[in-house]
Amino acid sequence: MKHVVSVSLGSTRRDHSIEVEIGGEEFRIERIGTDGDLEKAVSLVKDLDGKVDAFGMGGIDLYIQAGRHRYMFKDAKRIANAAKLTPIVDGTGLKNTLERKAIQYLKQEGIIDFPGKDVLLVCGVDRFGMAEALVEAGSNVSFGDLVFGLNIPILIRSLETLARVANILGPIVSQLPFKYLYPTGNKQESINDRYKKYYDCNEIIAGDFHYIKKYLPENICKKIIITNTVTKEDVDILQARGARYLITTTPELKGRSFGTNVMEAVLVALLGKRLDQISVEDYYRVLEKVNFQPRIIDLTKSNIA
Repeated sequence: MKHVVSVSLGSTRRDHSIEVEIGGEEFRIERIGTDGDLEKAVSLVKDLDGKVDAFGMGGIDLYIQAGRHRYMFKDAKRIANAAKLTPIVDGTGLKNTLERKAIQYLKQEGIIDFPGKDVLLVCGVDRFGMAEALVEAGSNVSFGDLVFGLNIPILIRSLETLARVANILGPIVSQLPFKYLYPTGNKQESINDRYKKYYDCNEIIAGDFHYIKKYLPENICKKIIITNTVTKEDVDILQARGARYLITTTPELKGRSFGTNVMEAVLVALLGKRLDQISVEDYYRVLEKVNFQPRIIDLTKSNIA
């Protein structure tokens, strides 16, 4: 049995463990939170290094990405460097492949009519593949990177501007403690509606769920949420606040949509290659094999399994 562990800076309340078959292989998949404790995350990776098939790095990104430019987060580098034997990934490989495919699938299957739709992508540099796919699908996309990451109430209106802002701020922001940029630990449980207006003027809210949840209004009537890493409690919150559909780019595994870091770790374990040997084509090939499809939940129904 292959063993994949996601070591996350997120809350321990979201810890989970399952056994499941994927791509003809039996997997044990675990998510272990550290409540924002960077030192504990580094220690866990060191302790499990060489004992598991692949790590996911949760609650933190390895890079800020804007087009071809990438800026490595100082805190993420410490966690990644703790793995000397076991490959460790942050989900970027899937954000640039699976999430593009998910948007294309939703369009091709007629599930969402993207052209002309107003979309808020809460953080574009976190999901540049999704950002490009949404724009290519014809949506009117606003990027909330300054709002959700830096608490600056300014939306970015184009991919070109997003890339310019990222290239200016990336070298500085990537050196900051990650907890200043993203909800970690018990901060993942708090919600306020300070930026309600940005939700109200968009029909689709997309991107990282912890960012979406951070400023989630009490009323999100008829909104479509495209995200991942949701628990049953998260689904209940979205339903109670009136969302119409929840679509996760990663599939449901025994009642849980795991993060892209977890699912990328699964694919790396299936490929059985060193990270420096894995190409984009390898990811697309193994994605065809496992046939991941978006999870689509109609939240207007009273009973959701």
